[in-house]
Amino acid sequence: MRFLSSVGDSAQFAGRVIVEAVRPPYEVREIARQLFELGCRSVPLIAASGFAVGIVLSMHTRASLARFGAEALIPAGLALALVRETGPLTAGLLLSGRIGAGIGAELGAMKVTEQIDALEAIAVDSFRYLVVTRVVACVIALPILTSVMNFMGILGGFTAEATITGMPFRTYFRMAFSSIQFSDLIPATLKTAVFGFIIATASSYLGMHATRGTEGVGQASTRSVVSSSILLIAANVLLVRLIFFLYPG
Repeated sequence: MRFLSSVGDSAQFAGRVIVEAVRPPYEVREIARQLFELGCRSVPLIAASGFAVGIVLSMHTRASLARFGAEALIPAGLALALVRETGPLTAGLLLSGRIGAGIGAELGAMKVTEQIDALEAIAVDSFRYLVVTRVVACVIALPILTSVMNFMGILGGFTAEATITGMPFRTYFRMAFSSIQFSDLIPATLKTAVFGFIIATASSYLGMHATRGTEGVGQASTRSVVSSSILLIAANVLLVRLIFFLYPG
């Protein structure tokens, strides 16, 4: 019963986030600040990870395709793998660790030190100011960061191929993008907006319900990462199935 109660509370929390996000007035300045904190500060992590993933995927792809004499398909195969699934899912999991832990710890600390009560005492809507702004920022930032991840992954694949075979830059990217269509790129990138909603909402819920002082803050941070990662993977299964239904080709 306790588990079912928490599921119902979190669902109600998510529904309130959706309602408040579309209802004016909008905290534009705070959303911009959260975009910088959650989005811009995540670019180095995403760029470095994408570059490394691209190199590793290129080496594994070459080892597999070389058995069949199909090394020419490496750029196209790498680009499709990154754009369709590897890039969005990897970016989502990385950001669930960085953003989820940050939101859970920050809101948890504000909860146990009664800063949220202080905001309410001066007539500030703490839910809209603290939760909705972070959710909107994550929904906007995740597709952009996923695009950075995809590009850096393809660039990492080019670096590996150029080192091994000396393939020219223009040739590699022409072959890589020749097989990518908008039906591959747009749905896979936009589904990360759902990832951003899941990460920010789950982390905010756990942070806003933190208890027991600093111990509760640590637990909220840890549970934010675990919960958002599990929910993200489950949502990815459903979203991939939905994309295949809408774009059967």
